[in-house]
Amino acid sequence: MTGLEVITMGRVSADIYPEQAGVGLEDVTSFRKFLGGTATNVAVAAARYGHRCAVITRVGEDPFGRYVRQALASYGVSDMYVTEVPGIPTPVTFCEIFPPDHFPIYFYRFPTAPDLQIRADELDFDAIRDAAIFWVTVTGLCQEPSRSATLAALQARGRRGITVLDLDWRPVFWTSPREAAPLVRAALAHATVAVGNQEECQVAVGTTEPAAAAAALRGLGITLAVVKQGPRGVLAADHAGVVQVPPAPVRVVNGLGAGDAFGGALCHGLLHRWETRRTIRFANAAGAIVAGQLACSDAMPAEDEVQRKLEEAGGG
Repeated sequence: MTGLEVITMGRVSADIYPEQAGVGLEDVTSFRKFLGGTATNVAVAAARYGHRCAVITRVGEDPFGRYVRQALASYGVSDMYVTEVPGIPTPVTFCEIFPPDHFPIYFYRFPTAPDLQIRADELDFDAIRDAAIFWVTVTGLCQEPSRSATLAALQARGRRGITVLDLDWRPVFWTSPREAAPLVRAALAHATVAVGNQEECQVAVGTTEPAAAAAALRGLGITLAVVKQGPRGVLAADHAGVVQVPPAPVRVVNGLGAGDAFGGALCHGLLHRWETRRTIRFANAAGAIVAGQLACSDAMPAEDEVQRKLEEAGGG
């Protein structure tokens, strides 16, 4: 695969989702397995729109590691930057499903995971500089050597093209927001796009108020700040001003993965240089499609599916 359009870097897992909703894991009787991990799923979502994508991550020397490679190939995502870590198993992630808005996640990746063993000396900095979009996550900053590798990749990128920081704050991976905040700021200094919900914005810039958070991110040199507001939709700010986009209607089955679908669709709009309102509406619709299904990676939509969703919601 040459001429990569999207390179993401960070977390990967085998996601184990229960087939029974409304019950705790102790009462679940059957599960389904999906490819997971924020950075990985964003690459999968972007590939669904026909983009040439790769993910920088690491797996264990085990069956789940082999599964990750097989799944990436089936989705058209290059595994050329997926390497193995001896002695550390590929993570698995379980969830519980209590629609419409409660989806507890249980990460089996402690005390560390292969994707947190990404090292700066193994990175292809030329590819990172040349990709149209480079996407990293705050989770990649939570532990060494991934922390140094993530910052080295961002520094090598030097705000070329579209450089996205997914604020992706997950308290379970950190001792406190105070630990994370300076590292998030260090990463923001090299990004052009920042994406996060209100809690994640609190960690990054000290406020949950969407307009203030977007303004603060813009003040740090971010050209496009995207603040997700749950049932209130999305606020986005760029050089042209601020837009507010309502959520796309959906009967939620599993809210996990909707944000990754949003991310892949955001990449699609940015690559096509759509105006911001159109891009965010498209990303919202993509997220709604995934929220309406059990699967995450398997449910990532193609462009025609998203357009149909937009037509159903009105306004085309």
